[in-house]
Amino acid sequence: MTGRKVTGFILFAVIVSGCAAHGGYRPTVDPYGDPRADRIGQDLYECESLAHQASRGGEETVKGALVGGGIGMLGGALLGGLSGRPVEGAMFGATAGGLAGGVSQGMNADQRFIHAYRNCMRNRGHNVID
Repeated sequence: MTGRKVTGFILFAVIVSGCAAHGGYRPTVDPYGDPRADRIGQDLYECESLAHQASRGGEETVKGALVGGGIGMLGGALLGGLSGRPVEGAMFGATAGGLAGGVSQGMNADQRFIHAYRNCMRNRGHNVID
């Protein structure tokens, strides 16, 4: 695998994992007895925007991919060096590490998004079920 292919693959993985973040989550709100039931739609919209800001999904995914790729490249080069193929090992390690780091950080960002979204709705006085 050439260096150009590895770079392209890592970029693709970062984009895919970044786009997958926040997988369409929307909290379920029980309007029964909610004195602000007429505001649920507007609050959902505003809280979603705030949750995106709080989670920083895209930038965290990129950071995870870069750090994971760097660590993977070093580890791959060391292991590849044992078999006399340090360049191939480094490329494989960078790809695997970048993918793992990006996906991991993307998932963490998704959890931060859900947590921030729920908290925002609850802080605005709504009964959030999930």
